[in-house]
Amino acid sequence: DETAPPQPGDKVISSTVTHDWSVPGPTTPFHTDHENPVPIAPPPAAPLPAAPLPTLSAIGAGQHPSDAPPYDQLSFRFAGGFPSYDVEMVPDLVDDASGLPIPMPGTGTLLEVTFRGAQAHTADGTASTVTSAPPPAIGYPALTSYAPAGDFEGVLSYGIGVGRPMGTVPETKVRVIEVEKIEQVQHLYVVAIQLDATAWK
Repeated sequence: DETAPPQPGDKVISSTVTHDWSVPGPTTPFHTDHENPVPIAPPPAAPLPAAPLPTLSAIGAGQHPSDAPPYDQLSFRFAGGFPSYDVEMVPDLVDDASGLPIPMPGTGTLLEVTFRGAQAHTADGTASTVTSAPPPAIGYPALTSYAPAGDFEGVLSYGIGVGRPMGTVPETKVRVIEVEKIEQVQHLYVVAIQLDATAWK
C-alpha cells in the first residue's frame, strides 16, 4: 500500500507489532502511548518554540492476499513522530465537531482509530496536510471504506468500515504495526491497521 514507487534510499528503520491479531472490542480496545516532548532551552536562553505535533501526510490502502493470515491494510503516514492512539470497535461513527453520525454504508462492523497528539492540517488551520489518500469507498472485502471523523486540538480520528462475510459472521481480528522508514526522502512514522481477511478467502 505504498503511495509512490520505491526510490533509491528508501529503507525501513524499524517495524514493531504493537497489537497482535485480536478483536479490539468495547471492553478491550487497543491503546498505545507515545511521548513527543516539547524541547526546553536551559536558562538564560529564550524558551524554544513548541514542537510541532506529528502531522498526517498520507493514507495508503492495500491488500495482502498471500500472507498468513491474508489481510487488508489501511496505513496512516505521519511526519514528526508516532502519535498515541486507540483502536476500538464502535456501533456508530460520530463526527467530533457536530456530534452527528457519519454514514458508512456497506459495512458489517466499524472500527474507530483515534490519534492523540496529532493533526492533519497546517499550523494556521487553513489547509490539509494529507497529500495522498485512497478514495473513501475502498471496496476491499475486509476493508470496505474509511472516513475522517475529527481533527481538532490534537485529536485526529478516522472510522474504518469492515465488511461482513457471507454465512456466519465471525469477529474480524485486527493487528497494528508501527513502521519507521525513509520513503521518498521523507522520514515517516507509519501506523498500519490490518484487518484479517481469512473469512473472505
